[in-house]
Amino acid sequence: MIRALSLALLLLLPIDALAWGPLGHRLVALLALDELDPAVRRDIDELLAGEPDPTLPGVANWADELRANDPDLGKKSAKWHYVNIAEHDCVYQPERDCPGDACVVAAIRDQSLILADRHRPRAERLQALKFVVHFVGDVHQPLHAGYARDKGGNDVQVNLGGRGTNLHALWDSGMLNRAGLDEAAWLQRLRALPLAVALSEPPLPPDSAGWAEASCRIALQPGFYPPRATIDDEYVQTWRPEAEAQLRRGGTRLAALLNAALKR
Repeated sequence: MIRALSLALLLLLPIDALAWGPLGHRLVALLALDELDPAVRRDIDELLAGEPDPTLPGVANWADELRANDPDLGKKSAKWHYVNIAEHDCVYQPERDCPGDACVVAAIRDQSLILADRHRPRAERLQALKFVVHFVGDVHQPLHAGYARDKGGNDVQVNLGGRGTNLHALWDSGMLNRAGLDEAAWLQRLRALPLAVALSEPPLPPDSAGWAEASCRIALQPGFYPPRATIDDEYVQTWRPEAEAQLRRGGTRLAALLNAALKR
């Protein structure tokens, strides 16, 4: 009963809070676990001790749950989930696109530096870890780096299989759910993909601007925005491999970021 009520409340949340949906964010975190340095994984386990689900996938959706569980922090961090750069040909300019450092690019940078600072209180570093896990997932969803004019595809209505939704929601979870796979099957499928990016990324701060620009360029590809509101499985079959590759990239980059932030 409680789980059903929680799901109902989740479905009422504004869709811009749900990049990849719960499944996608957990998959990014699970993929990252595969590539963590053992010492880094032990540090993460220590930070997460005491959490209801003390694992990376267990906290992967924490930032999306703040609106219900911590409204003040949820409001403060609302703009940290995305950056709108599609109107500018996917070229990120901090002063224009991230005033006050309120965007996903700056949030990944700032939170990863907090996580890396072992002089900070444990509670601050734990919160930063939970933000980092989520925001790295967010920045790899193309519509979280898309157009401001359509609110990252939220205002683009589509109909798939007789069911109305919007383009953002379709990319968040609709295309993944359409495959009918559970988490274990999705993880096996994604693990079989090439890494897509090298694990050895530059040290902190991470290239979150480059990640956002690459995601944005996907949203600008021909056909990403369907020409008609009614779409079919051909759209899903065409674009789901790109979504899968982005999840794979997100997992690898999250692992690289965490390895860099927590190396001793």
